[in-house]
Amino acid sequence: MTDGSPWRRDAGQAREVWWSDALTDPWRDPQASAVVYAPPQPGAAPPVPLETPPPPPRRGIGLMLMVSVITALLAGALGGTLGYVFALRGGGGTPLGGGSNLGGSPPEAANRAPESLAGVVKKVLPSVVTIRARAGNSGSLGSGFIVSNDGYVLTNDHVVGGPNGGATITVTFSDGRTAPARLIGTETESDVAVLKIDQTGLPPVEFADSDTIQVGDPVIAVGAPLALSNTVTYGIVSATDRPVVAGESSSPRYYAAIQTDAAVNQGNSGGPLFDAAGRAVGINSVIKSLSTDQQTAGNVGLAFAIPINQAKRQAQDIIERGKARRTVLGASTDPAYNSPAGGVKLANVTAGGPAEQAGLKAGDVILRLEDDPLEDPEDLVALVRKYPPGAVVSVKFQRGGADQSASVTLAADAN
Repeated sequence: MTDGSPWRRDAGQAREVWWSDALTDPWRDPQASAVVYAPPQPGAAPPVPLETPPPPPRRGIGLMLMVSVITALLAGALGGTLGYVFALRGGGGTPLGGGSNLGGSPPEAANRAPESLAGVVKKVLPSVVTIRARAGNSGSLGSGFIVSNDGYVLTNDHVVGGPNGGATITVTFSDGRTAPARLIGTETESDVAVLKIDQTGLPPVEFADSDTIQVGDPVIAVGAPLALSNTVTYGIVSATDRPVVAGESSSPRYYAAIQTDAAVNQGNSGGPLFDAAGRAVGINSVIKSLSTDQQTAGNVGLAFAIPINQAKRQAQDIIERGKARRTVLGASTDPAYNSPAGGVKLANVTAGGPAEQAGLKAGDVILRLEDDPLEDPEDLVALVRKYPPGAVVSVKFQRGGADQSASVTLAADAN
């Protein structure tokens, strides 16, 4: 056995490498099989050599040349194909100064499926406007959205109306064009206002059924937060029928709001809240903030939108009747009532009104309206305003400590 090191004979013999002539032996065939050879005995007949297989044919230079040519052709074809693919997809760089854009985008980058988030935003942006209202030395900025192709625009009352009104109003479209707008009417307690642009062929939004919205549904807010027009934010519905009271105590605004965590800031007011299909489900109106100063208030993940069913109904009233109807229960509440169990105590019931016709009496404590619990008197007003006049709602109440229920047919106020 040997590991390839020189094989040594006796110490007196010279060193030799037994395979030293192997590489220079012109007759040596490395692929030949091993043969055991025994020298002939003296006087013995010479051995008859066994027939040995002929040596394998040598590969000619022609075959080697053919293989080289074929390899070169394949390499060239592969390189050309890869270069073409990278050129189409922008994957190949070009020398600086070569006149081509570096890192070009693939052709499909400019297009998105209509049902994708980017596709939905592309569809709705032309329907959203930035609103600037100025009265004397004061002004406001907010958002709005087109609701008819002949130029009606829906927004918040506090963006364009306010306590004084009479503002000069300008709208800016998503493409930068501007147009004057005039105020058609407002519903201050619901914070809804309707404007009119004297143009036709405008792209109106599509409306969703806000009564079907559920917690967890994705929503998109579009508007001009902090005067940054065409801003899009994304989130989910985090609560529904959230009673909210906003504004000054002398002119409160009531919302049975859609609550969302989509980022909303000053300037989003009056802008649309869309569902994942690009249909308006609400008007962004109020934010919750840790700051008590409206000038420094910012988004903390709690924003509130007027349900579009309510806003659309009131906008239609304003356009057709000049004034929106307010839905009422026909009862007043006791602001001093406070119970750990919650509920709203009725102080008075209007004769002949919806509450009296349903059998409710002064002193009854209303615990729920439909599935929504009540804790403050404002909750009852906000939730009732969500429904149209004539709607039938279930009321759970306590009388003398016993739970009872009634169905109330709501009505419009007398104003």
